[in-house]
Amino acid sequence: MTTSLGMHARISARIGSITESATLAVDAKAKALQAAGRPVIGFGAGEPDFPTPDYIVEAAAAACRDPRWHRYTPAGGLPELKAAIVAKTARDSGYQVSAAQVLVTNGGKQALYNTFATLLDPGDEALLPAPYWTTYPESIRLAGGTPVVIETDETSGYRVTLEQLEAALTARTKLLVFVSPSNPTGSVYAPEEVAAIGRWAEQRGLWVVTDEIYEHLVYGDARFASMPELVPELAQRCVVVNGVAKTYAMTGWRVGWMLGPPDVVKAATNLQSHATSNVANVSQIAALTALTGDLSAVAMMREAFDRRRQTITKILDSIDGVTCPLPEGAFYVFPSVKGVLGRTIAGRTPTSSAELADLILEESEVAVVPGEAFGAPGYLRLSYALGDEALQEGAERIASLLS
Repeated sequence: MTTSLGMHARISARIGSITESATLAVDAKAKALQAAGRPVIGFGAGEPDFPTPDYIVEAAAAACRDPRWHRYTPAGGLPELKAAIVAKTARDSGYQVSAAQVLVTNGGKQALYNTFATLLDPGDEALLPAPYWTTYPESIRLAGGTPVVIETDETSGYRVTLEQLEAALTARTKLLVFVSPSNPTGSVYAPEEVAAIGRWAEQRGLWVVTDEIYEHLVYGDARFASMPELVPELAQRCVVVNGVAKTYAMTGWRVGWMLGPPDVVKAATNLQSHATSNVANVSQIAALTALTGDLSAVAMMREAFDRRRQTITKILDSIDGVTCPLPEGAFYVFPSVKGVLGRTIAGRTPTSSAELADLILEESEVAVVPGEAFGAPGYLRLSYALGDEALQEGAERIASLLS
């Protein structure tokens, strides 16, 4: 008797098609070289170099000893944390939501996956301006959707226009992914631009998934603006994704959330109840403590990031063939290196930003992420969320190699 068991692939096509997170891969490679004794400076991972504030850590330590938190809690999040997210949202962006519109997730990535899985059916298209964060297209595809990439570049400040959005619209378009401040570019849309895009989406009957995780990291004259607060009529078709990771230096604690219409949040909570159940209670208590405290920690970090963005931009922009706009938000620079490609450097002639990133790591022992990972070949992303001395040294190593 024959069976067809041997004909099945070991890995499903759905999972086999996912690419590894390029930013985490670069960070892992840098850390492996550091562990081997190489003086590698890593600009790869997007996480603050500061420790989580002490008062948050102490609250988590106390929670570890409290038997209440040794048990299952509601899959959608602790009621007191949901209440704190409601209050924090009103405080920081003026957007009014209820607890029924909140789902607490294992970081922003789960919030995004929950959202795309809840909104997208196979064949649905999601408009995705590029450069984009590496996780967005993978999460959209996992949910059965099709990312429709809209390219932007440094000439527009990496901001998409209404004309570009309109041109990409089809009968299958269901949602738009909107990010400001942006990872990977650091671009920030002006409030009037946010409002115009929100009104366009509402008029076209689209959903908007807006990632606000860098809301507190804006510099100079730039201002953060929340789309559903500016365009209230969009709220019934808008999901906001956020978390404590970047604001409070809590990347490892894994607490994010999604805010949306109650029916969407209820459906996403059902998904999470089967996928992971509740976020770790100790992390939820830490997040609760962060959100109910003041914003002094982020003010200190923002001051440091502001100083660093100016330092790294000045060094990189002075390199012949490199154009590095001054970012207005987040903690990344996204220089164009198109003028360097094709030039012979240290005996090699890189023809892509991926090859150039590899060359910089080997020759200068500096880890950067190539633009290919963000749908933008010809660019590099460098996080400036690292110490001032390492930042200066790393940027100067790149300048020395490329000059």
